[in-house]
Amino acid sequence: MTQRVELAIVMDRLAVDEVITEYAVAVDDGDWEAYRKLFAPDGRADYRSAGGIEGNAEEIAGWLTESLGLFSMRQHLIVNRRISFGALDQHTDDTARVQADYVNPMRFAKDENGDSESSTAPDFVCGGRYAFGLLRTDDGWRLTEVVVEEKWRRLPERRPQAVIH
Repeated sequence: MTQRVELAIVMDRLAVDEVITEYAVAVDDGDWEAYRKLFAPDGRADYRSAGGIEGNAEEIAGWLTESLGLFSMRQHLIVNRRISFGALDQHTDDTARVQADYVNPMRFAKDENGDSESSTAPDFVCGGRYAFGLLRTDDGWRLTEVVVEEKWRRLPERRPQAVIH
């Protein structure tokens, strides 16, 4: 393998990794325009394992806007990224696959009584694995597929009701 080919592979790895980071930032910040721009025109996402929907980037952005609006704080941590290119990781075409684990702590905007919470600690945490498909386009690497495999979640604990004497 020549230095030029090795450099191209490193540059592609960095560019693909950046798309995954921008994905997490767009979801956490609720920047749905940026989210949509990360996808190729025919890109799709599947959040069904986490209780969501499957659809194109526009449909998913609408669903995420509604469902994540419950949370005042979101912080995706996408780790253990395994990136492969083309067939058998031999960088022979303009496609990439990424498998990565995630932990996603979130904080509800209001408690069950409708009061704003003063704590900044997350009260809903989930984790699992993402499978991303990417395609090199004229605009750079874009997502063709996002599949979420939620493996666990921790829901907020019920608070004891006040006893009135």
